Amino acid sequence: MRAIIQRVSKASVAVEEKITSKIDNGLLVLLGIEDADTQEDLEWLSKKIVNLRIFNDSEGVMNQSLLDIGGNAIVVSQFTLHASTKKGNRPSYIKAAKPPVAVPLYEKFVTQMEQDLGKEVGTGIFGADMQVELINDGPVTIAIDTKNRE
Repeated sequence: MRAIIQRVSKASVAVEEKITSKIDNGLLVLLGIEDADTQEDLEWLSKKIVNLRIFNDSEGVMNQSLLDIGGNAIVVSQFTLHASTKKGNRPSYIKAAKPPVAVPLYEKFVTQMEQDLGKEVGTGIFGADMQVELINDGPVTIAIDTKNRE
């Protein structure tokens, strides 16, 4: 799994001009799933995200997690995170999982984040043409790949 995590002061997802999710202070997570991903990957990634200390404490130091601040999250599926640009100019998405594999893992990931965070997590609609709006706070943007746990 690959995730792009953005600390936001506001974020929303819309499909066909209808907002499906909207949050204030929290995280927008763009999630890419590949065939090799497992339950272990989604559990590890969820715990990592909700515990990342990327929110400012009272002294302005990034020392608090999403859990610490009681923040919210939106998770948006994004197969293009697995784009390969090694050859030519047209990205290949061969590593991105197809819907029969990706949808259940995406849904399990959202459920896992809700358990780890202790509240509902917003989403887009898997496979839909979504419009994502955000105000990146900081800016703070972090990329995580479960196959390269750095």
